[in-house]
Amino acid sequence: MARRLLLLEPLQGGQDLALLALRLVAGGFLVWEMWPNVSDPAHMQAVIGYFGDNGFAYPEFFGPLSAWAQLLIGAALILGLLTRWAGIFLTLNFVVGVWMVHWGQTYREQWPALALILFGLIFATIGAGRWAVDSLWERKPA
Repeated sequence: MARRLLLLEPLQGGQDLALLALRLVAGGFLVWEMWPNVSDPAHMQAVIGYFGDNGFAYPEFFGPLSAWAQLLIGAALILGLLTRWAGIFLTLNFVVGVWMVHWGQTYREQWPALALILFGLIFATIGAGRWAVDSLWERKPA
């Protein structure tokens, strides 16, 4: 009993709720931030300019690709749909972002991108949890 309390084992019961909260917050952030970029041509031009200013090859291609990828990753996380894939693509997208944009910045400036890399790794390795579309596919018929 003391070991269970010392290791806070009863908190394991909240694992699915914690994953749901993390998916909603991370996915909601991505959708909130990317929607203006994909829905407004002027915003998308700013994204393309940002990619060009930061030395990306083919900013007219990779700027929109990144914006749309982040929006779709966010939607997938909210739904818990193909969550491990979403985690992989989230990680890759922000590893490139740190390498191309945030390298040399302060830790505080890098933090949002680093946090999204870590969230992506969590989703890629742990998955979505019980309250997700993925969990419907994982259940086997009786």
